[in-house]
Amino acid sequence: MEKAKVYFTKELTPESVVKMFRILNKKLPGKVAVKVHSGEEGNQNYLRPEFMKPMVEYVNGTIVECNTAYDGERNSSKKHKKLLENHGWSRIFNVDLLDENGPDLELKIPNGKILKQNFVGRDLVNYDSMLVLSHFKGHPMGGYGGALKQLSIGCASSEGKAWIHSAGKLKDQSVLWDNLPEQDAFLEAMADSAMSVVEYFKGNTAFINIMCNMSVDCDCCAVAEDPCMKDIGILASLDPVAIDQACIDLVINSDDPGKEHLLERINSRHGTHTIDAAAGIGAGTKEYELIEVE
Repeated sequence: MEKAKVYFTKELTPESVVKMFRILNKKLPGKVAVKVHSGEEGNQNYLRPEFMKPMVEYVNGTIVECNTAYDGERNSSKKHKKLLENHGWSRIFNVDLLDENGPDLELKIPNGKILKQNFVGRDLVNYDSMLVLSHFKGHPMGGYGGALKQLSIGCASSEGKAWIHSAGKLKDQSVLWDNLPEQDAFLEAMADSAMSVVEYFKGNTAFINIMCNMSVDCDCCAVAEDPCMKDIGILASLDPVAIDQACIDLVINSDDPGKEHLLERINSRHGTHTIDAAAGIGAGTKEYELIEVE
């Protein structure tokens, strides 16, 4: 597989997000789903809707989210919709809670290492393409959160999230956290589910990772640590594996001493195994060319 192109700028502005997307020269056809992390109640690090506004408007997109599989303000449609309003998403954009109405959409994964099916929000059928706007940061369970996490857990319904976290053993979130699998099986399940969404859209996807507010904790944490290292910039690619690998490499190669805290979180959870597993089943390539944009 030839090297993927990953574009990078140090400029962190709403306008530069649009600039990086335009450099991809990718037309997203039809109705465009824009996957973001809208932030748990109490989280201070998530990227605000105002920052995303020019990009979402540029593709005339609809913000899409799914309910969670853990306690909080996003584990039921009623609470989640209220929080989306409070955080400003539904005041600025059209927002679709993909799994508000069941049944889930089942995506087959014939080449999956752990999962042979993935369960995503039913409303995914209403979209022809997807722009994945990821806030790159750490994660308590996956080690890091980027494009692959947005594709997998991010697009999964509440039951689908339980299915991924349990490595395909159960969908009941009430017993999930007492029945977690070996860590690498969970990460491989994430890779499998990410692959299913990539294949569903048949190349009608684009990925932007925004490296700022980089805490060891995810935006899903109500109580998150403050960022541990300085902002790095914005990356854009048509390959979700390559863009996540490039972000990891930028952290590793940073001269910021705070990177050690973030890398400890990533490495202690085997976080890069998700990237390896996704590359192994053909969701993308780890081999990339980093092209810096002024």
